Amino acid sequence: MTDVLGHARAAIARGSKSFAMASQLFDPVTRDRAMLLYAWCRHTDDVIDGQVLGEGRNDDTRPPAERLAEVERLTEMALAGQPTGDPAYEALARVVRETGMPARYPRDLVHGFRIDMEERPFRTFDDTLAYCYHVAGCVGVMMAIVMGVSPDDKATLDRACDLGIAFQLNNIARDVVEDAMMRRRYIPDDWLASVGLTPANFAFPPNRRQLARLVTRLVDAAEGYESSARFGTSALSWRAAWAVLAAARIYGGIGRKVRDGGAEALESRMRTTKPEKLAAVVAALTETLARKRRWPLPGPARSGLWTMAA
Repeated sequence: MTDVLGHARAAIARGSKSFAMASQLFDPVTRDRAMLLYAWCRHTDDVIDGQVLGEGRNDDTRPPAERLAEVERLTEMALAGQPTGDPAYEALARVVRETGMPARYPRDLVHGFRIDMEERPFRTFDDTLAYCYHVAGCVGVMMAIVMGVSPDDKATLDRACDLGIAFQLNNIARDVVEDAMMRRRYIPDDWLASVGLTPANFAFPPNRRQLARLVTRLVDAAEGYESSARFGTSALSWRAAWAVLAAARIYGGIGRKVRDGGAEALESRMRTTKPEKLAAVVAALTETLARKRRWPLPGPARSGLWTMAA
């Protein structure tokens, strides 16, 4: 029998040091489920991008549409409880079975892969935010359900979605030049036009200063979603809240380093160091102890923030 959990643990250990560190703060049951969910997310993303754990290239030479069709087919099998023979999809099936997770959220993530494959245009920031939901906001929702939030608790799930969107906005800010080299662009047309750039030239080296201004806007927006997300932690156990707040600090820290670095920060992939991650974990513990007093539910209105459909 395939060791589904062992496969998931190996994937997170190799694929994301930040997520691996934050997941250690969960209770054992939640940690295992988070790793199972991560294994499916990581695997499907790699299949679509033709990578191995988010880096390099694998030996899959199939057209993107064929790879996406495989992800859609095996995901639907897993959601239906049918055996797939693949540990990543068996991991998803186990999470869905144990948590009662609605099928719409895994399907929403797969739809995000289709947006990338079809190279859909990003005209306005609402297009960018909708994409952020499909590749990260829905993952935040799934993680909240893994942490014990009811699938019917829309108020808390909206806050979880906010954190996923914040993470993705920071990712876009960090990877903007790298993505452009892969013919991917998530900064909308109207933002580019506001600083005199076009989809054809925005990533050219002479335009780094204008691009850095847009990166600042992305990180500023991410901070708004990150702030909103903190109110959702009041619905979590203290260990789950600690993990979420630590992750928010770690991923938010990446965006803030990119923003503070200006144009020069766009020349290489920004990362947080292990000491910075540890500092974030320690600071998050203090936040966790004060969370119900500082961020009581339901929290302030989410006016102006992107909201998933009911």
